[in-house]
Amino acid sequence: MANAALKAARGLIRDFGEVEQLQVSIKGPGDFVTAADLKAEKVLRAELGKTRPGYGFLMEESGGEAGSDLHHRWIVDPLDGTTNFLHGIPHFSISIALERDGEIIAGLIYEPVRDEMFWAEKGAGAFHNDRRLRVSARRHLAEALIGTGIPFIGHSDHASYLATLGAAMAATSGVRRLGVASLDLAYVAAGRFDGYWEFGLKPWDLAAGILIVREAGGYVSDLAGGHDMLATGDVIAANAHLHRPLLHLLKKALTEPAAN
Repeated sequence: MANAALKAARGLIRDFGEVEQLQVSIKGPGDFVTAADLKAEKVLRAELGKTRPGYGFLMEESGGEAGSDLHHRWIVDPLDGTTNFLHGIPHFSISIALERDGEIIAGLIYEPVRDEMFWAEKGAGAFHNDRRLRVSARRHLAEALIGTGIPFIGHSDHASYLATLGAAMAATSGVRRLGVASLDLAYVAAGRFDGYWEFGLKPWDLAAGILIVREAGGYVSDLAGGHDMLATGDVIAANAHLHRPLLHLLKKALTEPAAN
């Protein structure tokens, strides 16, 4: 996984240096696909397929592909943070997860600009390059820095986000929107963020980060407090002290407007 990410990252770095020259097509309102996306996905598909030829794939650009091994599947985002990339903002990542019989057993998130690799294997801990990761130890939302995502054009849930954002602004020491869901989860695992929430994500945005947070000692759930994040696309991640208060805060923010 690391070798595949590093090889794909070389092309991303080259293209990022010439971002104004990239061919860009529009996949949907505000949702871009670049030549860099497609090239990185091709490299990742080839490298991972060479190592484990029977495994299936779920990839952002090319979709799902069953393998001869029905128990294993790679879940891959070749360029998370495409909008940042296109605007010359040096904050984007490659995300790779390995799923076995519906359970994520390995995950890797690589940030090429800063050469930061966040990775984990189930039961073996989480790491930032070669250093062991642990979530933060903060106990109170008032001290917490929280990451989130904010919907853009084409998404219909702006009012819900405004409700949750307002609640988080009033209860925490700050909210950050950096534009890369996989790295937001990695930052929770590294203790840079104390918590994170977002709604309506795709499996390739979440799969690797979920495992990395858990292996770093954190808690990850969907909005109902369950574990269907890959199906619902909703995620709340934090340390053991802050997960329940953050979950309660967000659920309250979403239900109160309907009651008024």
